[in-house]
Amino acid sequence: MHGDTTHVPIHYHRNHNDQFKPIRRHHTARYYVQRVHDSLSTRVSKVLCGIFLSLLAIVGLIAFILWLSLRPHRPRFYIHDFSVPGLAQESGFQNAEVKFFVTARNSNQHIVINYEVMDGTVYYRDQNIGTTPLLFPFSQEPKNTTEVHGVLSGATLTVTSQRWAEFLNDRAQGSVVFRVELTSTIKFKISTWQSRRHRMHANCDVGVGPDGGILSTYKDKRCPVYFS
Repeated sequence: MHGDTTHVPIHYHRNHNDQFKPIRRHHTARYYVQRVHDSLSTRVSKVLCGIFLSLLAIVGLIAFILWLSLRPHRPRFYIHDFSVPGLAQESGFQNAEVKFFVTARNSNQHIVINYEVMDGTVYYRDQNIGTTPLLFPFSQEPKNTTEVHGVLSGATLTVTSQRWAEFLNDRAQGSVVFRVELTSTIKFKISTWQSRRHRMHANCDVGVGPDGGILSTYKDKRCPVYFS
């Protein structure tokens, strides 16, 4: 047969696994050294950051504890005794006298309280009936208690017959209530450091019975303290 050529078909078989077979890359030693270096750097950074945060927390805790221990506390005042001798007498106003005994406590552990002159004023129904100086300037050491005694009579006590009649009227009801106010200017001192000046007021409400002596419900009572 002329022009008749026999073609033998050729089939190519491709392995499908070869089509998706990943190409393996061979890294140099320098690459692995870099990887190790980066990993160590990250770990060291984390450790240093943790140490820094721990030190910061410790310093903050120490500062807080020091602040609590060195924070100035106001002095504490207590009324222990108060009396109006002669309260049972209708003409007692002629020789009227008021006596009181208060203590001032510095409860701070490391702080000194410096007082300027301390004055005492007695009020009846919020009306000033007498004022007297109590203490000259003094320094009160930590954990120390100072006794304050006051006596008002004569020129330091203003009690008229009308006021005395009001006393007797309250006495008939069972008690006469007064208020003792102690005032001074104070400064807190820690070593060589001193705070600014504070105008201090201690108010002690106190009642006396028919005999003119302090009632038990007021004895040893703590007096509120505020600054102005």
